[in-house]
Amino acid sequence: MQRNPYHFTSLALLCWLVVHLTTSCAVSRKTVYFSDLRDTAAELASSRFDAPVIRPDDILSIHIQTIDPTAAAAINDIPAAPATGSASPAGAQETTGFVVDKNGNVDIPLLGELHLAGLTTYDACRIVKQAAAKYFVNPAVQVRYANFRVTVLGEVARPATYTFPNEKVTVLDAIGLAGDLTIYGKRDNVMLIRDEGGATKKMVRFNLNSSSMLKSPYFYLRQNDVIYVEPGKGKIASNNAGRAQLITIIGAVVSVAIVALSRL
Repeated sequence: MQRNPYHFTSLALLCWLVVHLTTSCAVSRKTVYFSDLRDTAAELASSRFDAPVIRPDDILSIHIQTIDPTAAAAINDIPAAPATGSASPAGAQETTGFVVDKNGNVDIPLLGELHLAGLTTYDACRIVKQAAAKYFVNPAVQVRYANFRVTVLGEVARPATYTFPNEKVTVLDAIGLAGDLTIYGKRDNVMLIRDEGGATKKMVRFNLNSSSMLKSPYFYLRQNDVIYVEPGKGKIASNNAGRAQLITIIGAVVSVAIVALSRL
């Protein structure tokens, strides 16, 4: 019985196709956020947001508004935080505001020294308003962070340090502002590095493929958090040009050998 000269070639191609499709399905599942959700109308309990507290070395933007706009001119600083989140490479812009000293105090012209460390911006606003009421009639006070910054590194479209105009920022907000993960980023192993004060740093890992990350106590970010997206095996392989060329050559040699053997 005469052998079909293309029998081995067809079998090899079929095996390759099966392996390729299986691998593609597995990769697809790993690149989809919250792939464990099956119901499009599912309701999930999210992590509770706890407002961050003011710490030494924070920079606060403090504004006092009165009937006379010039009355509080000596106190008001130029807003440092932009209207929307934006990249702010180191040294690109000068942050203005009131620096919280090592004792947790802020020295404000006319109002004097106020202790704000350990307070949320809401509570700090109340303290500043009480002090301002001694000099102004019905002052309106606004206190917010001027340096609420988050750094996003690794396999994202636009790695940089980003300044946010508010303090309710999530991991997804930061990743979205950075242009999302690249196709090479490991979505099941995203690292968060948080400064807990002093020499202590907390490291937490997220799995963006799982909806459980929405319940994590670290889902909401703090000022100066760092997010690092580790490159996957695909990125490592793509950077190894010599290895890719070797695989191509071996594949070509194997294909030729199969065709030659099928004709014997």
